[in-house]
Amino acid sequence: MKDEDKFQGQECDENMCSFEFPKQILMVVTNATRGANGQKTGVWFEEFAIPYLAFLEEGYEVTVASPIGDPAPIDPASENLINDVKWAQAKKALNAPLRLDTVDYMVFDALVLPGGHGPMMDLAKDETLGKIVNYFASQDKLIAAICHGPAGLLPAVKDGIAFVNGRRLTCFTNEEEICAHKQDLLPFYLEDALKTAGAFFIQEDVGVVNVVEDDNLITAQNFQSAKAFTDAIIKYLSAP
Repeated sequence: MKDEDKFQGQECDENMCSFEFPKQILMVVTNATRGANGQKTGVWFEEFAIPYLAFLEEGYEVTVASPIGDPAPIDPASENLINDVKWAQAKKALNAPLRLDTVDYMVFDALVLPGGHGPMMDLAKDETLGKIVNYFASQDKLIAAICHGPAGLLPAVKDGIAFVNGRRLTCFTNEEEICAHKQDLLPFYLEDALKTAGAFFIQEDVGVVNVVEDDNLITAQNFQSAKAFTDAIIKYLSAP
């Protein structure tokens, strides 16, 4: 029985009328284990763990999916013994994502794309994800992406026009790639690809917290922005 069916035919008392269904969050993560140069990559752990755990604390229901449904690899550079213990529940969630093309994406209130260089290898060209982004855009539902997560926005094209065209956004910048010595890991520069697709790119200096909100699109520049990114999502979903 569906939750909403439980109340059919019943009078609405004060407690029942105040009932609210929990927000449904779809987090889509990478399955890519290697970059363009063969170096290990994957999800940047805190960009997943910080929002994931905060969403659960808010009472949201979170579904984790990946392109092929296999465990999502964690970029070894983002692992930390202390945080791994603190974020153990988040690590467990990355071990058992659903396969993206099996997910009923229409039931979700928000789509969240964590970063790490992995999304540059698979989410950047995932047609199913492009379809989901286009659907969320058409329904004015929240789309949020951090660091390299905005790579997952690139497959969203409708009538020849990219979803990011004309949108204010950010991502891990070219300058940050160079400072991190990650150029050889890249199949392309994400900043350049977003600009080419017509985005209005907004950046701060290397490592500076930067969250850009444009209507139902929230993006963040780097892992330093993970908490501010999470707070912005929760604030958006909490608005009346």
